[in-house]
Amino acid sequence: MTLQRADLWSLEEYSEKRSDFRKEVIEHKKNRQVLLNQHIRLLFEDEKTIRYQIQEMLRIEKVFTADGINDELNAYNPLIPNGSNLKATLMIEYADVDERRVALEKLTGVEKAIWIQVDGCDKIFAIADEDLERENDTKTSSVHFCRFEFSAEMITKAHSGAEVTVGCDHPMLAEACLALSGDTRASLLSDLVVT
Repeated sequence: MTLQRADLWSLEEYSEKRSDFRKEVIEHKKNRQVLLNQHIRLLFEDEKTIRYQIQEMLRIEKVFTADGINDELNAYNPLIPNGSNLKATLMIEYADVDERRVALEKLTGVEKAIWIQVDGCDKIFAIADEDLERENDTKTSSVHFCRFEFSAEMITKAHSGAEVTVGCDHPMLAEACLALSGDTRASLLSDLVVT
């Protein structure tokens, strides 16, 4: 479930396909987002969202060498779910810079307080920022990368119709909780493989 160089378009090919692919990815992302409140968004990554991110990075940085492409693949492939987990980018979004600064000071540790729960099972807390530390003693980052590991029992229950809820135990977000439904639920469960 990882991308290889052969899965990517050359810079020239991507230039031709970019507009249509971008529209496709924007539409795809609509079913892969969970808003915990007006400022906290989880974007659940998959092969398509990560392929788009890699293609954009290669385009922006004008990377066409094998080593450069492999560096991008090595950086982004860990964000693709592997069948037993969901992986998400956690974004703390405030348009006002001062309001964002204050919020980031109050939300220290939020990335470790995000959870997913399959009805009848324990909460799965995020394993966050495995690539590098994104907070310090005084504030958190506005972007975190989270992994949620599911047991085989949880995956089976979720695919059998058990309610799946996303929430947060951080004191500043104690009421942030949302049951997955519809297209979002279907899209995220497609990342989890019943064994």
